Amino acid sequence: YLSAQISAAKSITDNVYDGIVYVAHSLSETAKYEVLKPLLPSITAYSEIHKDIENTTTLIVVDRDVVPSRKLIFAGTGPVNRDHDDVRRFGIAARNGMKLALKTGMKAPLILTLPHKKYPQAELVSALGVMHELYIPLNVREEKKTKTLVKLVKALDASFTVCRDIGDSDPQRMSPPYVAEYVTNAFNGTNISTRIISDVTEIEREFPLMAAVNRASNNIRDHQARLIWLEYNPEGPCNETIMLVGKGVTIDTGGADLKTGGNMFGMCRDKYGAAVVAGIFKALEILKPKHVKFCGYMCMVRNSIGSNSYTCDEIIRSRSGKRIAIYNTDAEGRITMLDPLTNMVELAKLEKKPRLFTLATLTGHCILSYGYMAAAIDNGPARVDHTAETIRDWGDVFGQPVEVSRLHWEDFDFHEAESEAADIRQSNTLPSVRTLRGHQGPAAFLLKGSRLDEHGCDSVTPIAYTHIDMGACMGSHPQVSYPNPLLALVATLVFLYHFERI
Repeated sequence: YLSAQISAAKSITDNVYDGIVYVAHSLSETAKYEVLKPLLPSITAYSEIHKDIENTTTLIVVDRDVVPSRKLIFAGTGPVNRDHDDVRRFGIAARNGMKLALKTGMKAPLILTLPHKKYPQAELVSALGVMHELYIPLNVREEKKTKTLVKLVKALDASFTVCRDIGDSDPQRMSPPYVAEYVTNAFNGTNISTRIISDVTEIEREFPLMAAVNRASNNIRDHQARLIWLEYNPEGPCNETIMLVGKGVTIDTGGADLKTGGNMFGMCRDKYGAAVVAGIFKALEILKPKHVKFCGYMCMVRNSIGSNSYTCDEIIRSRSGKRIAIYNTDAEGRITMLDPLTNMVELAKLEKKPRLFTLATLTGHCILSYGYMAAAIDNGPARVDHTAETIRDWGDVFGQPVEVSRLHWEDFDFHEAESEAADIRQSNTLPSVRTLRGHQGPAAFLLKGSRLDEHGCDSVTPIAYTHIDMGACMGSHPQVSYPNPLLALVATLVFLYHFERI
């Protein structure tokens, strides 16, 4: 699952490399590092005729005794010292440098990153930026003991590949059954166990809301729902359990509340929450963190329109026993996840220090609020643990910013049923972008519907829960996605807490 072979270099003059991509923020800082000094005369000479070199990506011809291929790409980060700059500038510069490297015919470039004390993870972020440019889409591929940093890059690259294969692929290549097949193959013979629930009757009985969303697709075998269980158990004692539920809508037509005016385009990425869950488990397979157990649900459905579509005005009894009044079939993500989340709540009572998460490309409101950044929303116990703030902080370190959003009583009141026939209303009839607090409300809905609201700080059994609305943080279809907030979550939940620190 690696995008390319990865190894640690011993010398910039090694003939195995056919060029250098140098990610740097300053010419003067280059002189401070002995290994980089041979590059400085050529870069300095070029800077005399190109004064803006630190803000651009440039191919420089150097002496053969410095770089055997004579190809040096200077990838300037631009300014990095202002209050509003962040480590993403290194990743962007690395991507630009790799794009130019490929155009010059490089096949095995050496990546160098000028260190910066403000950004201790600049080298890792640069490496991941390079790997982004090397990702080959799944359908195209089908047609045709290391250092800590190298190990992390390999783990993250494999994690990103699995995430993109599922999240970026078209709705036929990655329909629910094919996602299940892909995941089974990806983890076959590894330390990750998988279980696939495919029986329509079982899904209707155990996960009735998920079954309702997929109802119009059941007459097509390749479109039938799949609930994918993933589990990682560490060697030795376990101190906590991370429990993930990812939205996996392979194409969102809107259902009976049909998406119109071209708004369906790109909805193959509505499965990206589930894709991130799979990516996390790929990282777990390689990094093997200690003292933490992970389990996850990938909720794979297709929100089709047809004679058997679920519709507004239906009242559906959920796994928790709560009666859900349907207002808008285009708010399918929250009800797709609700019953699997309820199951996680049931299981959490048996686990040591459970921490629950939902991950979903849920609302346009989140996109309007935060752009290409996810929003993390804690319940009471998670807020005590500072979960969302921790994800935000490590996201900043690794160049995947995540915003912290908050719940208030208005969000819970909004989802109170408007008649005695139901306990909770799913949403309203308006798009989230025309709804007050349009991305916070769904988190309250998930808490109420799963009965997690009964496990707050005042409960005998408090359970920490964080909802992550990804909006469109992975980027726009059909460009290669940024597996966001995959890196921020792996950094927070896996190697910064349970793996050797870098």
